[in-house]
Amino acid sequence: MNDDAGKQKFLIFTHRFEIKGYINIYQGVRLTDYMNESNAFISVTDAEVRPHPYNGATVMKTTFLNVRKDEIEVIVPEAAIREKAL
Repeated sequence: MNDDAGKQKFLIFTHRFEIKGYINIYQGVRLTDYMNESNAFISVTDAEVRPHPYNGATVMKTTFLNVRKDEIEVIVPEAAIREKAL
């Protein structure tokens, strides 16, 4: 891994799933820029996948997961979440 890349935890929602995991983003790069410049898939590590709408069941936990960028409806850094209403 490049020293300039930082592992940041994200919450990703697709139509069917809620995905929690880490994405490596270079320091100083905005999430919007990262999404605009990325290929068709986003690499997520240490991922936990649950059905959406959330029902408490975990579908899987995995060390690596590719998420199709076109399927992402919402992506937010976990550190930016002020309150979770679940």
